[in-house]
Amino acid sequence: MFVHSAFAVVVLAVVGLCGVRAQEPNCARNYTVVSGDTCDGISAKTNTSTYQLATVNADKIDAACDNLAVGEPLCLGIIGQDCDIVHVVQSGDACQAIADDAGTTLAILLANNPNVNSQCTNIYPGEVLCTADQVIGYNSTTTSAS
Repeated sequence: MFVHSAFAVVVLAVVGLCGVRAQEPNCARNYTVVSGDTCDGISAKTNTSTYQLATVNADKIDAACDNLAVGEPLCLGIIGQDCDIVHVVQSGDACQAIADDAGTTLAILLANNPNVNSQCTNIYPGEVLCTADQVIGYNSTTTSAS
């Protein structure tokens, strides 16, 4: 009887460990996905740019961000590379106006949001942009590991 119980405990422990994803060891902030979340929604409520969320979690979130799993832990930013000063894009927004309102320059805004083209024609309502007044210096090699 004891052998069967010990075996069951080992099996449950192994099964439990298989479902756990490793969290980025240098993560500055964490978030756990809840029902109804979208990448832009998570970014807006946690003051994280859409680009930063996608980059830091590139191993978990696909390009369309349609694979979020309830209960999944996400890293919101890497220590020393975490922008938490953001602007949620509204219809009619332009990058120069966003930069001016945030007290930063267009060059810094574009550097902190490398997903935005130089003409700023690919931003969309709901996207969250980093509006820090200094370049964050994202390091694309420092992303989460699963």
